[in-house]
This record gives sequence, structure tokens and C-alpha cells, in this order.
Amino acid sequence: QVQLVESGGGLAQAGGSLRLSCAASGRTSSNNDMAWFRQAPGNEREFVAVISRSGANRYYADSVKGRFTISRDNPKNTLYLQMNSLKPEDTAVYYCALRMLYGGSYYSSASYDSWGQGTQVTVSS
Repeated sequence: QVQLVESGGGLAQAGGSLRLSCAASGRTSSNNDMAWFRQAPGNEREFVAVISRSGANRYYADSVKGRFTISRDNPKNTLYLQMNSLKPEDTAVYYCALRMLYGGSYYSSASYDSWGQGTQVTVSS
């Protein structure tokens, strides 16, 4: 009932920047936390950043803190991830996630109800 579509991925050089977007549609009136996760080949899906419904609370994985910024535009039902100072280690498929009900930890993928298809981010050295 909720559709999430990521965009903005692509190629970047180390030290460069990319801005990811996630457009939400469907039954979004009960949306709460939204988050970004990423998964590199051979790795588990890992937490990147999360933002509360109002945008007042934001948390980041230590690996991206100080480089990435999560934000949301609720009237547009859009989530963003501004990625600066990119590193080759940031190469992964990035997924947008939404949880309708609270329960579990915000950094756990199991806590989220809806997922986008992912967008590839590749950072060259």
C-alpha cells in the first residue's frame, strides 16, 4: 500500500557528492520514521541514517556521521540523503525504508515495513 522509489544514485569520485531521493506514494498518512540502508555485494544490509516524522530527530551510523545528511520534505512525501566526501567504501545499493508502527530498534532493518527497489551508488578511488 506504500510505494517507495529511490533515485539519484550513480557514479562519483572519491571526495565527491551525491544526493539521493526517495519518493513515497500510497497510504503515507501514517508514516513515521524513514531511513536509509545500504548493502554492498557480499555484505549484510546496514543502517545508514534515520529521521523522525517531524524531522526533529536524526541519527547516523558512525561510518557516515559528519559526511551524510538525512532530511525529509513531508508535503512532497520525499526523503533525501545528501552524501558528501564520498569514499569507495560507500559503494553499495542504497535503500529507502519506512516504518508505520514503532517497535524494535531504528537501526534494524527488521523494524521497517516498506522498502524501495534500491539505487546503486558507486564511488571510484
